Amino acid sequence: MSAAGGIGVLGGSFNPVHLGHLRAAEEVRESQRLDEVRLVPAAVPPHKDPTALAPAHHRLRMLELAIAGSAGLRASRLEIDRPGPSYSIDTLRAFRAEVGSARLVFAVGWDAFRELGTWKHYADIFATCDVVVVTRPPGPTSLALDDIPVAARKAFCYDPSSESFRHASGYVLSLQRITALDISAAAIRARVAARRSIRFLVPPAVEAYIDAQRLYRPGDVPR
Repeated sequence: MSAAGGIGVLGGSFNPVHLGHLRAAEEVRESQRLDEVRLVPAAVPPHKDPTALAPAHHRLRMLELAIAGSAGLRASRLEIDRPGPSYSIDTLRAFRAEVGSARLVFAVGWDAFRELGTWKHYADIFATCDVVVVTRPPGPTSLALDDIPVAARKAFCYDPSSESFRHASGYVLSLQRITALDISAAAIRARVAARRSIRFLVPPAVEAYIDAQRLYRPGDVPR
């Protein structure tokens, strides 16, 4: 395990943020012994259908409400303030410039990690920070070399003592299993559209905000 401290980065559309997102951030913060985790809503996610997204300022505000008073978690407007598509490598380079030589950890879900080979300059991510692949049961219990995108594999060697892969840059790629909460943003949006309850799937403040701003309701115009 690396020394304690530093920041984690957990990005996503957060459309809307839900308890599964928050629990993942908290478990990464705790297990990686980070000072804080920055949750970064994407303004223009390159791999998402923009027509299904609530406006970026609403998604950021829901995130701020969700983690208000939660020590060690912070919402970041970095990608919202940056024009153009929200590429992870650009975000990580910005955080690296901010923290200097301090530890930087990029947390990415298993499904997203399997598509990493389609991301902009994805090989550079491994040379910028530690990467933690987050997975819930019944997902994989370990990472294999074959799970790493082909063009990046030669830069890694396996460290059996930590059950992780070390990159030529010195940064580490590891897998972290987290609590299985079967909650999805898509299912939440569908429930809102059908006028069904989302209580206990999202924080109460987020539930109230979605209702007040008329988000995710067909025919309603968000405020």
